[in-house]
Amino acid sequence: MKAVRLHGYHQMPVVEEVAEPTVQGPLDVVVRVGGAGVCRTDLHIVEGQWAEAMGIALPYTLGHENAGWVHEAGSAVTSVRAGDTVILHPTPTCGLCRACRIGQDMHCADSAFPGLSRDGGMAAFLLTSERACVKLDPRTRPEDVAALADAGITAYHAVRKAIPLLHPGTTCVVIGAGGLGHIGIQCLAALTATRIVVVDRNPDALKLAEQLGAHAGVVADGRQVDAVKDLTDGRGAEVVLDFVAEQGAEQDGFAMTARAGSYYVIGYGGTVRIPTLDIISTERNLVGNIVGTYNDLAELMVLAQAGKVTLHTRTYPLEAAVDALRDLDAGRVRGRAILVP
Repeated sequence: MKAVRLHGYHQMPVVEEVAEPTVQGPLDVVVRVGGAGVCRTDLHIVEGQWAEAMGIALPYTLGHENAGWVHEAGSAVTSVRAGDTVILHPTPTCGLCRACRIGQDMHCADSAFPGLSRDGGMAAFLLTSERACVKLDPRTRPEDVAALADAGITAYHAVRKAIPLLHPGTTCVVIGAGGLGHIGIQCLAALTATRIVVVDRNPDALKLAEQLGAHAGVVADGRQVDAVKDLTDGRGAEVVLDFVAEQGAEQDGFAMTARAGSYYVIGYGGTVRIPTLDIISTERNLVGNIVGTYNDLAELMVLAQAGKVTLHTRTYPLEAAVDALRDLDAGRVRGRAILVP
C-alpha cells in the first residue's frame, strides 16, 4: 500500500510503498482509511519537535486524524465489524490504568499514538484498537469528519472544560479561527451562551468565524489586546481559548484574560513568559489542553451528525501529501486539509 513516510527531520516526507498492517491481537482493528487530516502537529513533527518526546525510530508513517471503514477485526472485537464506518480516537488505550478508569483516557499509562509514536493513517490502511473506534452513521463520509478525531476533540475538550465559567453575560475570546479555532467557535455556540470574540490576522478567517457563530471579530494588527479590552469595558475576557500559542499570541492571550479568568493554551510552539506576581495578584489561571477523551469524541460526533459542528475542508489525494503540508505551512488552507487515499 502507499503511505506518507517521514525519513528524516527537517525534510518533507515521501509517498512510498509499504506492507499493509494486519491484525496481531484479539482487540486489534485494521481500518481502511477514508480520510486523514493534515495537522500543524505534522509540521511540528517534521521540524523534530516531537522527536525526543516520542522517541520513534524513522522512517514511519504520519497521520493522527483518521476515519474510514473497518477492514479486519480481532477475534475478541464485539463493538464493530467489517464494513462499519468509524472515526478513530487518536490514542488507542489500555482501559485498565488509573487514568482510563477515571475517564482521562488521553493520559493512559500504556497508550499508543498512531502518527506520532507508531505508524499513522496517511496510508491506505491503519492498525488501531477496538477502544479507539467510534461507530458512525454509515452515510457519513470519512473525509468529512476525519479532522474531528484530533483537532475536533482538542477544541471540544477545551470548551467542555470551560463551560462552567461561560454563563450568560461572560465573554470568551478565541485566538485563531483556523483549523482548530473554527471548530472551537462552533462548540462554544452550540454549548454556551457566552459572547464569542475571535482574534485572527486574516480578515477572511474573521468572516468565516462570524458565519459560524462569533459575535465580534478583532484583526490581530498589533492592537488586539486593547481591542479586546475595549469590547469588555477594560476587564478582559473571563475565558481565552488560544488555538495559536506561538509568534506572540501566547503573550496576548494572558493579557486579554480578566482578573480571576482562565487562559486555555491549546495551540503550541511558543513560550509563555509571565511574572508570578501577575498570576497571584490577579488570580488568573493557565490551563493546558491535550486532545480529549473517547467520550469527548463520541459527544462531538453527536454534534457533528446533528449539523451543529461542520468542518471546512480542502481535500488532496494521498500522493499530494507534501503539497498539503506546504499549503498548510504557508497559510493557504482555510479550515482543515484532508488526504483521501
